[in-house]
Amino acid sequence: MDGKKLEYKGEDALKEIEKLTTTAGDVQYGILKEILKRNAETEYLNKYMNGSIDVSQFKSCVPVITYKNIYPYIRRIANGEDSSLITGQPITEILCSSGTSAGEPKLTPSIAEDLDRRTFLYNLIMPIMNQYIPGLDDGKAMYLYFVKAELSTPCGLPFRTVLTSYYKSKHFKCRTRDPFNDFTSPDQAILCNDSNQSMYCQLLAGLVHRHQVMRLGAVFASALLRATSFLERKWAQLCNDIRTGHLDLSIIDPACRSAMISILSSPNPDLADEIESICSRPSWKGILCHLWPRAKYIEAVVTGSMAQYIQPLEYYSAGKLPLVCTMYASSECYFGVNLKPICNPAEVAFTLLPNMGYFEFLPLGENGALAMDIDEEEAVPNDRLVDLVNVKVGSYYELVVTTFSGLYRYRIGDVLQVTGFHNQAPQFRFICRRNVVLSVDNDKTNEEDLHRSITTAKKLLEPYNALLVEYTSYADTSSVPGHYVLFWEIQMVDSATSIDAKLLQECCVTVEEELDYVYRQCRSQEKTIGPLEIRVVEPGTFEALMDLFISQGGSINQYKTPRCIKSSTALKLLNSHALASFSSPRDPKWVPLNG
Repeated sequence: MDGKKLEYKGEDALKEIEKLTTTAGDVQYGILKEILKRNAETEYLNKYMNGSIDVSQFKSCVPVITYKNIYPYIRRIANGEDSSLITGQPITEILCSSGTSAGEPKLTPSIAEDLDRRTFLYNLIMPIMNQYIPGLDDGKAMYLYFVKAELSTPCGLPFRTVLTSYYKSKHFKCRTRDPFNDFTSPDQAILCNDSNQSMYCQLLAGLVHRHQVMRLGAVFASALLRATSFLERKWAQLCNDIRTGHLDLSIIDPACRSAMISILSSPNPDLADEIESICSRPSWKGILCHLWPRAKYIEAVVTGSMAQYIQPLEYYSAGKLPLVCTMYASSECYFGVNLKPICNPAEVAFTLLPNMGYFEFLPLGENGALAMDIDEEEAVPNDRLVDLVNVKVGSYYELVVTTFSGLYRYRIGDVLQVTGFHNQAPQFRFICRRNVVLSVDNDKTNEEDLHRSITTAKKLLEPYNALLVEYTSYADTSSVPGHYVLFWEIQMVDSATSIDAKLLQECCVTVEEELDYVYRQCRSQEKTIGPLEIRVVEPGTFEALMDLFISQGGSINQYKTPRCIKSSTALKLLNSHALASFSSPRDPKWVPLNG
């Protein structure tokens, strides 16, 4: 970060947070001034500011944008043009986000210094945690981290996820070893591109060190549940490895194999017996506490769409382990930290750190109602944005960022609510991603994509004189992996015709193949999403659904069928009217991008 200190420990880290948040307004002004100074001569900024670095001119002349506005510049750089199109520093990689545009992952520019900023934020986490839970340096962390295979852009820049970038960087691989970053997983297992081999080795290492584990975690709650499901299927195999001291032959990655053989240094039948007696119990309630009895908390993202995994995590921990959400970040920028990590997941609030980027906020009203009224592509007047220190407690905003790497007044798409302030820095509760209706893992399916997919699929019904009258959806995460469920009400125009199971299975596949790149990658390659399911409901079901919502205070004049069901009462009604269920018989087509 421009030569500034990256690694703060203990009291120094907490003092740095106090210093930054006490002078948040000044820090923000300085960050924007520095961004403009470095990037004034770029093609993008020069178009609006003619080389000026004046902050007031930036606010009056540089437009508020979405991805479609900056994408042509990023695409040109990915194809070999100079980084000076948008930034004064060399772009070292292109990050692919879980958000999509036109069905493909969004591309985010990144410079070398961005890794410094991410490392700075990571290094604040343990000093914060130590205030609430002592003794965390007296053991290991079983954190399940994974990389994804990376590609290259046409000009040779790495094209990968932000987490893959970090785990492959010297900041992670050459980190200073201390008791707070002593992980059970060897780096070789984390860096293995085969997710099944990586998962197997990381779980095996965690079991070998089960009596030393002080904390459990993964980046997202969904990954931790996926690991629990994997363990349920593989525990006997893992126990055999521990019992014999020999690694299963299915692990063929050379680096993984070498690292794990050193961990399995000798047979340990006693440990294998302990694990077997726990895993063979009829109920897995509290399994995480039984297998790792010294664990004091679970760390994972449990906000936004990940909140649907809170209940199963509490089941597997018997409600004894706090669910801790430590930080708020995206591919575009890392934003802030949770200063009160041992709180109810529903009360998680993040303090935005003013040195991570320049932050502005698009007001969405006191109840967030404007979040749905302001179209994502609608031009936003420059003077509507509010600075970081001037947001109001209780109000809702969409986050807008300006970064050193070439994003200027860029709408992230996150809807936030201000819950308070820490010194001058506001604290935000993450509400949702704008316009996302379905999400199980890294996927983010919006209403437009869902509608387009169903519109394509319902054409398969037409030759059979069948019409799709109405539909809705929900993300079923009651099992692992979770999957999308569509409720379809179908009307037969000609009673002499009928539709069979094979046709509706093809409708399932057609919907999936029309969904975006990230969904199909999760579904076909990573297997983190299960087959899409269509539940056919009886005639009149959606009228009954409307009656339900109106009985709860909705207006019949303004009623629109919700395209995603959040209400347990509404879900119960739909399921009670279900006539039959059909699932995709095969994976949708997916091929890796060429960068």
